Amino acid sequence: MTRKHYNVTGMSCGHCVASITEEIREVDGVSEVVVDLAANTVTVHGTGLDDERLRAAIVEAGYEIGDPVPA
Repeated sequence: MTRKHYNVTGMSCGHCVASITEEIREVDGVSEVVVDLAANTVTVHGTGLDDERLRAAIVEAGYEIGDPVPA
C-alpha cells in the first residue's frame, strides 16, 4: 500500500471534500482518500498510485496543489 500527501489550496467546506474525493476515487489504484480541511491536505492511499493522475484529479476538482508535503 502506498500513501501520497498533497497540500491543496482553496478548500473550505464539505463540498470541497466531496468534490476532491469524487475525482480522486476515479484514479486507478485508489483505496482511500482523506481530506483535512484544517491542514489543507489530501492524503491518498492505494496501490500503484500515479502521482500525475492524482494531481490532475485535484486540479479537475477545481483546486490548486501547493508545495509538497514531507513524507
